[in-house]
Amino acid sequence: MPVRSFPFPRPSRLDVEPEYRQLQDNEPVSRVKFPYGEEAWLVTRYADVRTVLSDPAFSRAESLQRDVPRVTEENFSGGIVAMDPPEHTRVRSVCRQAFTPRTVARLRERATVLATELIKDSLSAGTFDGVEDFALPYTLKMICEMLGVPYADREHFRHWAEAGLATTSISEDERWAATGKMWDYMAVLLAERRKQPRDDLMSAMLAVQSDVGTVSDDELVILAMTILVAGYETTSTQLPNFIYVLLEDRARFESLVTNPLLIPTAVEELMRYVPLEANGTTPRYAARDIVLSGTLIEAGSPVVPASVIANRDPRVFTDPDRLDFARDPNPHIGFGLGAHFCLGAPLARLELQVALEVLTSAAPGLRFAPAESGIEWKAGMLVRGPSRLMLSERNGESA
Repeated sequence: MPVRSFPFPRPSRLDVEPEYRQLQDNEPVSRVKFPYGEEAWLVTRYADVRTVLSDPAFSRAESLQRDVPRVTEENFSGGIVAMDPPEHTRVRSVCRQAFTPRTVARLRERATVLATELIKDSLSAGTFDGVEDFALPYTLKMICEMLGVPYADREHFRHWAEAGLATTSISEDERWAATGKMWDYMAVLLAERRKQPRDDLMSAMLAVQSDVGTVSDDELVILAMTILVAGYETTSTQLPNFIYVLLEDRARFESLVTNPLLIPTAVEELMRYVPLEANGTTPRYAARDIVLSGTLIEAGSPVVPASVIANRDPRVFTDPDRLDFARDPNPHIGFGLGAHFCLGAPLARLELQVALEVLTSAAPGLRFAPAESGIEWKAGMLVRGPSRLMLSERNGESA
């Protein structure tokens, strides 16, 4: 079996790499070699990806003991994302109530007010950046208010967070330095909340930590860092991605203007359709021999689940390369599966729904700004999306 270099060459914008489709059709379990680390199996069919993400036979914790396949020289895997149950369950327990659908639903009014204010200010400027003027401040303010992190410090922790998500755009020393600064910053905030609790998630986590007594201070710092970064970085990338896809074929955007009741299912379909990961999902290690699509995966082997193409598997999704806002059922795995299912998925869904509700209502004539240079794309990052997305509104007329 040939060993392919991975990640595959990036196509333009948000297109899915054609190699994924070729493998899904002809070689669903294949061998790949990352720039660093040991060789791995790459699985591309939905059923196999689902198994790797949800079956306890696949371990994330083993990655700490191995030369894990990766795109960076150093292995930065750690914290809750590198734990298996019951350790993963133990640490995650301190914040499990914060992200339930019922708890998050109470934030809808605040999300609507915030998104409305940001769009009103952006539209008054005529031309605005959908990333820096809307998506980032929207998602940052939401998670900062929820977690208890001062929004005024955003320039500091944004820099540290982006360094942690970089692959080739910075040096290893710069990445370690940024991670250390983020650690120190969050440790100080948690120490302050321990002395003077507030009505925020950090204080709530500290209270639960004190009650259960099973989560260490270091684990709490890492968890708070993870919540902060994951709480805005992925959604602030997906929201501009969604806007880009909707305006690329403007009939898509207009369908939501005409029928806003489609927005919840449109968000789910966009989560399925839009490829966020730039380098494949974090590898899991097989704890026992297991067969995927007729191929034996031996115990101890690393396996990379390709969610990007699994969400386009024609064995599960009819006409998978077409956006269908009425698709039902839609068992996408855009938020992952199993123990590592995205903790903040209810918050992300709420933020994305509210953002599209406000955009289609307040700016029905939204369009790309005329200059092609108004769209720039991220490079050397773990996620793909625009770094700059210049937009304008044409007085409610179709662009």
